[in-house]
Amino acid sequence: MEKLFNELVDHQRKKLLALAQKIIPTLTEDDILQPNDFPALENNPLFRYEEGILEGILTARMAYLSHYKSNN
Repeated sequence: MEKLFNELVDHQRKKLLALAQKIIPTLTEDDILQPNDFPALENNPLFRYEEGILEGILTARMAYLSHYKSNN
């Protein structure tokens, strides 16, 4: 299950970076960690939606790992 979560996170990060680079072609992975530095990202609803999906996956992964490790 941990491998699945890691694959989902990796896929969503790549998707988010590709979307960000369509908006601002020169962006890097580090740049999308602080989208508020880029008004074009900050105000883009599709970028914010995809960013929210990534945060949801990260939260689910954290909850799973916490539960799994506390029960083993």
